[in-house]
Amino acid sequence: MSFSAELRREADPIFQAIFEHPFVRGIAEGDLKKEQLIHYVKQDFEYLSSFIRIYGMAITKCDSREDMDMFNQQISFILNSEVHPHNNFCQVAGVPYEELQGYALSPSAHQYIRHMLTVAHEGTLGEILAVLLPCPWTYWEIGEKLLREVNPASSHPFYEWIHFYGDRTDSITSNFCARLDEWAEGATDRERAKMKEHFLLSCQLEYMFWDMAYRIEEWPVQMEAVQR
Repeated sequence: MSFSAELRREADPIFQAIFEHPFVRGIAEGDLKKEQLIHYVKQDFEYLSSFIRIYGMAITKCDSREDMDMFNQQISFILNSEVHPHNNFCQVAGVPYEELQGYALSPSAHQYIRHMLTVAHEGTLGEILAVLLPCPWTYWEIGEKLLREVNPASSHPFYEWIHFYGDRTDSITSNFCARLDEWAEGATDRERAKMKEHFLLSCQLEYMFWDMAYRIEEWPVQMEAVQR
């Protein structure tokens, strides 16, 4: 069994919980509140901006141009393609995308980003791959699962979102898994254990991100809204 397959097997309870989360089921059923969609987009915009920065940090640890190109392509994907599912949510919510950018992070989004940044600063390239992989992997499996189960017609409110992640993110996951497996072959037992720890924690935080959006999570002590 490959290292990535081992990680996926161990993380399966988290993946299954994500598939059954009410926000994900709300996408399937086309039934989410405007406020939930808005909160998701606000937080995911900031999350993906941080993802871009972490890709950039990963490039500084690459020895080969092939690895540099892989991360560079992912930066382009976020900047030029991943705006489309955001726009789908914004259209359903009836809010311009530009109005949902530059907001403060919620507790769960803050924790997730700090987790990835810590690994990016302190870890090896293999650890960075492991900490980043749950994001594209869980979204691809969600999209693929909803494509099979819902088979949405073009009239479905989240038709574009489901097709985007079901159709367009499988190669990202495959490329990351292949590179992670290659790295793991030469890694020490200690590094492999750290890679697994980072991966599983990112999976847990993926679940928490969905839950944050569904509950419209805020900080416990309310203050005046901060917009950068």
